[in-house]
Amino acid sequence: MLVSLAKLILLYPITLVFSVWALMTIPFDRNGRYFRMSPWWWSRFIFWFFGMKVSVLGYENIDPIKPYIFVSNHASMFDIPTVFVALKGNVNIVFKKELTYVPIWGWALRFGHFIMIERSNPRKAMASIERAAQSIRNGSSVILFPEGTRTLDGKLQPFKRGAFSLATKAGVPVVPLTINGTFSIMPKGSLIIKPANISVVLGKPISTLGLNGKKGELELMEQVHHAIEKNYINQS
Repeated sequence: MLVSLAKLILLYPITLVFSVWALMTIPFDRNGRYFRMSPWWWSRFIFWFFGMKVSVLGYENIDPIKPYIFVSNHASMFDIPTVFVALKGNVNIVFKKELTYVPIWGWALRFGHFIMIERSNPRKAMASIERAAQSIRNGSSVILFPEGTRTLDGKLQPFKRGAFSLATKAGVPVVPLTINGTFSIMPKGSLIIKPANISVVLGKPISTLGLNGKKGELELMEQVHHAIEKNYINQS
């Protein structure tokens, strides 16, 4: 436990360094390529630092030059670095505005190329979703975690509709992404880090064409949940 705490403490200044790097790229990085390199290298460093590996199946299902909405299960704080490593940094995250209040790291989120959603005001929330949809249509892939929060028991949780509302508005394919092996690393509420081998399965893209309104969103949500569940290993 003392070793885990020491590594977590050391991770804070290291994260600040990568955050400063990200901030420095913003003025001249129009498409976000160099901005996204910061979290990619940060993620690779984390797995080296904690002695973990990520294996990926399903690269043949995606075209690296096309935009997608990747939808994933969520079991650990290590899911986001897992996604960055698995997708080779070629993805943006959708984050809540409250995260921007964190000094330096939060500033990189606010002013960078990731997509902020404002949830406190319904009108602003809808405007945020439309901006996110436009960003995706312009060629930016994103990752979403529709369970809403990390699982507490290692089981796949029901999905919330918001991710699928964004997907139907953007009109780009949804790729089910299944992460196995992260729940035991650092479960919610724990400060102990246990090294693990993580596996990621990229499913076949699911078209959003013709899916509109609540009915279409629920249909898409059911398809994606089934695709993730098929590859998910119960981690409880």
